Amino acid sequence: MRYEELTGLVQARAQLPDRQSAERAIRATLETLAERIPGGLADHMAAQLPHEAGEPLRRVAAAHEGTPEERAYRRDHGERFGLTGFAGRIAWRTEHTEEEALREAAALFEVLDSAVDPELMEKLYGVLPNDIRGLLPEARAEQDARAERDTRTERDTRTERGSRTERGSQAERG
Repeated sequence: MRYEELTGLVQARAQLPDRQSAERAIRATLETLAERIPGGLADHMAAQLPHEAGEPLRRVAAAHEGTPEERAYRRDHGERFGLTGFAGRIAWRTEHTEEEALREAAALFEVLDSAVDPELMEKLYGVLPNDIRGLLPEARAEQDARAERDTRTERDTRTERGSRTERGSQAERG
């Protein structure tokens, strides 16, 4: 996927006004993602993206500061923060609200899902906490499927209760 295509898709899915807004959202989300995931995974993801998109991942993964032990830990594990921290960092970088930041991040994740190897997306899915993972297309699909199953089960239960009530009324009349 070319960088222009990536930015265009993010712009459309996040409903951003222009290409510069999409580029800012991509950069902010990928920088924040690179802070949260292991450095090796960030490097693998950067390798599968257009150079311009992969650069924030590479830069952040390479710039981890601290003691050698802290750098090694972040390289292997990434920083620990949840959805609130994730949204806050993106919002700060884009100068948008946290709600806008989450919408933009979800749009980018949708585009990444089709731009990178599925195994890499599975690894990303596996290292993120549940709250951030909910932004990924696979997680949203699972949530939608669970909600649909719950709705169907509730509807079936109501139907079954209604049938039993009707049968009981018929037996009393009969």
